[in-house]
Amino acid sequence: MGIADYGTFCSAVLLFLALPGPGTFALLTSTAKGGFKAGAGATFGIIVGDQVLLWLAVAGVAALLAAYPAVFEAVRWAGAAYLAWIGLKLMFARGEGGASPIHIEPRHYFRQALLITVLNPKAIVFYMAFFPLFIDPAHHLGLPTFAVMALTIAAITAAYCLLLCAFAQAVAEKVRAHRTVARWLERLAGLFLVGFGVRLLRD
Repeated sequence: MGIADYGTFCSAVLLFLALPGPGTFALLTSTAKGGFKAGAGATFGIIVGDQVLLWLAVAGVAALLAAYPAVFEAVRWAGAAYLAWIGLKLMFARGEGGASPIHIEPRHYFRQALLITVLNPKAIVFYMAFFPLFIDPAHHLGLPTFAVMALTIAAITAAYCLLLCAFAQAVAEKVRAHRTVARWLERLAGLFLVGFGVRLLRD
């Protein structure tokens, strides 16, 4: 299949989904305003937007893998450093209270979530750093390998986000009531990110 450590790949995707970001805020806000159906619409908007950015990143990663193996290896190291940097930021960042920065108007939940996702160009940088860590150059199949990775991300995103929609009210209330617990969960996620970077470069 060309994916190094598929189980860790799936775990990393799930971990990143659990970290609060624009997509999470869009999903929770949509569900609060329009119920599960609105949350489901926002979920598929996030998935489509993610796939657009993902395949833009794939084009760059595939070009490096085919033409510049040494540069590809350097990107792997840079990607591990990037994940560790994100992890350290989560571990040592101060708590940031306040309301969600995402504003969702009633109706058109799919379209708004899609735009919020696509207009986050940092996601392309993330995928450029993320993919090389899980590609096995010796068994890489090209487009089929990237397609399996893309489908895996879409499936995990759909399952996680729809489950989050079903419990959105409870999740939002618990996060507001237990900010200290949420902060320690963010620090734990940061520790895992640093660990992912170290482990993947040692494999």
